Amino acid sequence: MRLLFHLPLSPFSRKVRLALAEKRIPFDMRIERVWERREDYLSMNPACTVPVLQEDNGLTIADSTAICEYLDEAYPDMPLLGRTLAERVEVRRLVAWFDGKFHAEVGMNLLYEKQMKRLMGRGNPDATAIRAGYANLRPHLEYIGWLAETRPWLAGTSLTLADLAAAAHLSALDFTGDLDWTLNESAKDWYARMKSRPSFRPLLTDRVSGVTPPAHYADLDF
Repeated sequence: MRLLFHLPLSPFSRKVRLALAEKRIPFDMRIERVWERREDYLSMNPACTVPVLQEDNGLTIADSTAICEYLDEAYPDMPLLGRTLAERVEVRRLVAWFDGKFHAEVGMNLLYEKQMKRLMGRGNPDATAIRAGYANLRPHLEYIGWLAETRPWLAGTSLTLADLAAAAHLSALDFTGDLDWTLNESAKDWYARMKSRPSFRPLLTDRVSGVTPPAHYADLDF
């Protein structure tokens, strides 16, 4: 059975889990505490980050972008990168937005400072960074809301990796209670559609020691 090394609160791991589930590809998971820097794991991924996907044939793929690109090439029946050249360009742009800009401006300031820093033993949260994360969240939710209002899905007419990437990042923050869904109703409605998909259900059952998700986290009707 293929194996995904992951961390429950890693949005990049969550993106790959959603992609595998949307493609109905069976897999097992193993939590990898990257701060322990296991030698066996370093030999698979010298960057010592999650996720890493290990196929049955021994092929090992590190980095969520590389994994998702591989999955779309190896298992093309449910395309997640778009069907036309223009669609693929837009999907990749938005995935880069969420994995890069959103993660840097929101995720690192909230998820990392409030949760991962503690797990990794890297000191106390930075209050200035946390305030910046909350301030940056509003325009990102407004952008997601605008995309959801003007398109059937974030990147166009069909569900793509752009939706999975955005939902992965938001779901990690929703788990920790750091999302104010009153900031944008359109973003909330789009996320409710994502949360109702069968691929999302395993994420809604995640539990992390020391963190209690809000009551609405696993509620499909919010």
